[in-house]
Amino acid sequence: MYYEDLMQWKGYLFLDNIVEPGTNSLRISIHRASISSKGEDVSFDENTFNDVHPIEIDKTLPVIHLEFDTYVAYSVFDESFHFVNQEDDFLGNSVRLFTKSTYLDFISKGTIALDIYSYKELFHYQIVCLDHIIDIVSFDKPTILSS
Repeated sequence: MYYEDLMQWKGYLFLDNIVEPGTNSLRISIHRASISSKGEDVSFDENTFNDVHPIEIDKTLPVIHLEFDTYVAYSVFDESFHFVNQEDDFLGNSVRLFTKSTYLDFISKGTIALDIYSYKELFHYQIVCLDHIIDIVSFDKPTILSS
């Protein structure tokens, strides 16, 4: 599987784990999820919502691991506080590759990465999960594994 394959995923994602398995390397593990076919009633304050269908991890699908051998920067946002900048351009759905972004501009101007590797191109990857949004800037494409 390739990153471009994940960019086609139109369902929901949950962050399972994010870890640096080695110095300046990154592994992000995600679950794919879908809307449950089983509805339930949910009460909130004094209101009851009938036939609500929760979003649940699809346990029939393997966990996906995105592994970056190196990165320049990454950040994890609470999804509630993140917004889509209208000036940004990206390809993909829940898994994105930016062709233009303010985050990439921020990293390019705020680090010496391009001074050191002026012959390489920086890439901005984003994984939009329920509860979390993960941005990664790297010179390298991630390796995709599943378990």
